[in-house]
Amino acid sequence: MEPAAAEDVRVADAKRLATICYALYAASCLVGVTAIAAIIVNYLKRDDVAGTWVASHFEWQIKTFWYGLAGAVVSWVLMFVLIGFPLLLAVGVWVIYRIVKGWLALADGKPVDASRLV
Repeated sequence: MEPAAAEDVRVADAKRLATICYALYAASCLVGVTAIAAIIVNYLKRDDVAGTWVASHFEWQIKTFWYGLAGAVVSWVLMFVLIGFPLLLAVGVWVIYRIVKGWLALADGKPVDASRLV
């Protein structure tokens, strides 16, 4: 196989994995635990996608997971003073925004700016 064709296959495989992870993150909004599977895939396949434009999506997904988890934990702690309820809602909306923004960029064949929080 020619190097260009091999790279195309590598990018296609990386894009497929990123799509699966976005789907798992989206499902976690309803089920919850599927995000665990997605973050495991992100870390296990991170080196495989390195050097491709899809790598930005893996970084984006990893940041979304960890910041979302941190926001959820802080929200749960603040439930006792009632500020946690609207904060948890805001974290949920932020996570959904990141999933949609990343997934749309992936569908368009574009990298995501993983250095930005929003």
